[in-house]
Amino acid sequence: MSGPRDLPRSLLLLMALSTGLSVSANYLALPLLDLLADDLGIRDSTAGMIVTAAQVGYAVGLLAIVPLGDLLERRRLAVSLLGATAVLLVASSLAPGGRVLLVTTALTALTSVAAQVVVPFAVTLAEPEQRGRVVAVVMSGLLLGSIVSRPISGVVAQLAGWRSVYVVCGVLVAAVAVALRVRLPTLHTPSGIAYPALLGSTLALFGTQPVLRRRALVAALSLASFNTFWTASTFLLATSYGWSEAAIGAFGLMGIAGVVATPVAGRLVDAGRARAVARASTLALPIAWGLIALGGGGGAAGLTWLLLGVLALVVAQQMLLNANQNAIYALDPAMRNRLNAAFMTAFFVGGAAGSAATTAAWVAGGWAAVSALGAVLAASTCVVWLEGRRAPRDLDTSSAGAPPYSTNGAQRGASASRAGRGSADVAVRHLLRRDLAEPSPAEVLVRLHAS
Repeated sequence: MSGPRDLPRSLLLLMALSTGLSVSANYLALPLLDLLADDLGIRDSTAGMIVTAAQVGYAVGLLAIVPLGDLLERRRLAVSLLGATAVLLVASSLAPGGRVLLVTTALTALTSVAAQVVVPFAVTLAEPEQRGRVVAVVMSGLLLGSIVSRPISGVVAQLAGWRSVYVVCGVLVAAVAVALRVRLPTLHTPSGIAYPALLGSTLALFGTQPVLRRRALVAALSLASFNTFWTASTFLLATSYGWSEAAIGAFGLMGIAGVVATPVAGRLVDAGRARAVARASTLALPIAWGLIALGGGGGAAGLTWLLLGVLALVVAQQMLLNANQNAIYALDPAMRNRLNAAFMTAFFVGGAAGSAATTAAWVAGGWAAVSALGAVLAASTCVVWLEGRRAPRDLDTSSAGAPPYSTNGAQRGASASRAGRGSADVAVRHLLRRDLAEPSPAEVLVRLHAS
């Protein structure tokens, strides 16, 4: 695929790489939990909390830092966050004990939300009719980073120790920060409000945007279900299957199926099939857990069921996420960073809750308890989605076609024609392309009136 008119392919791929490297910092510990527990002298439950610390730190960063994209110049914000992530990764490599590693992991996750500054940056530079595919490319980079980091982490840890894993990742993140500083255009959103009000307006979106509220809950439950498997899989594969850290890390390559599925979902969303994508992927989640539950017994048969279940889980999760994100990005261009921050905060809060509950479930009842937890969360996702089908279709738009534009984030009335909404968005994008800076809502209205 060639990049959109305003977003060269090389820059789009660089942005995708930056999201992948940034988010990979939060997954380095997954195949190393047994090794970290032994080397740092901590319990399995404490080692599992390293995963939770990453999720919590990321959620806090989404709420406290990502909205700054509507206040500060975005290139500077993204590059600064990546630089801080590189420094904190090196600090993690020097951690003398479990408590210090928990703190540095949480802080690394806090700054790694640079990925979520880059995603709406790319969306802003893309044409509306290509938004689904642009989101798919950038999110594929993010997903690939979370996947590839696991086997690489396991292999590097076996060859040179777990500390070297964090050093290597830190150097790579620093390199991509420099590249983005050179390639990205400057992009400033003059929101005209103070930081406390910015945070307040982000949280207020849950009350004023029903699509955001519903999609965020679906996404939170689905990630909780998804993280339930990946948090416990390390313990399962080490105990029931006797795998090494490198083998456990390589198992994460199953997630590549999600990288393949994400562009497919993007094309379907751009073709107006967002609801169909979300419906099919939501219903696939509990089916996936039925297969995963059969993999707890070990052996060749158990591994076969486990692989089939993970394949279904990964594909369903990534396609559902793509459909949800495009629905959110279509709501209001003037508040895209805050909408993304609100959605992703709920998303990762759900993931952190799933990781924390998984650690307790594993300690209490092993794989059977973990499977029950994952299945309940997947079923809950289906229930919320099916309840959401009762909502009017004009409140659940996707990126196929241009979104309505409003100064307060609310949807236009049903009487506004689709063609009229498209013309307004094209006019707004013309203004964006002229100076690569999003005008304030008042400026947009004045310019549209003048045209």
